[in-house]
Amino acid sequence: MNAVISGEDSDGLGEALETEGVDLTRIEGFADRETLESAGIGSADVFVLTETVHATGIPVARELNESVKIVVYAGDSLPEFAQPLADLKVDPALLEPAAVAEELAR
Repeated sequence: MNAVISGEDSDGLGEALETEGVDLTRIEGFADRETLESAGIGSADVFVLTETVHATGIPVARELNESVKIVVYAGDSLPEFAQPLADLKVDPALLEPAAVAEELAR
C-alpha cells in the first residue's frame, strides 16, 4: 500500500503509517497538481491531508486518481466544497495516529 500525505504532520500519522508498512510520500507545502503528480498520487491508495487550509488539493487528487481514498486527519472544519470528496474525516483529538494508521493499512 502506498500513501501521499500533505500538511504539517504534528500528530505523527505519517510515522504511524510507515510503522504499518505503508510506503509514504510526503508533500512539503501546498498540494497542487504539480506536487501531487510528483508525489505519485496517480498510483496512491490513500491521500492524507493534515491541514484543511490546503483542502484545494482534495479535488485535484480525486481528479488525478478517482480511486484514491481521501482521509482528512485534522481538528478543524473542512471547507464545504471538499466535504463530499473526503472519504474519511478524523479529529486527532478523538483517535490516535496508530489506530488510524492500523485501519488504513488493512
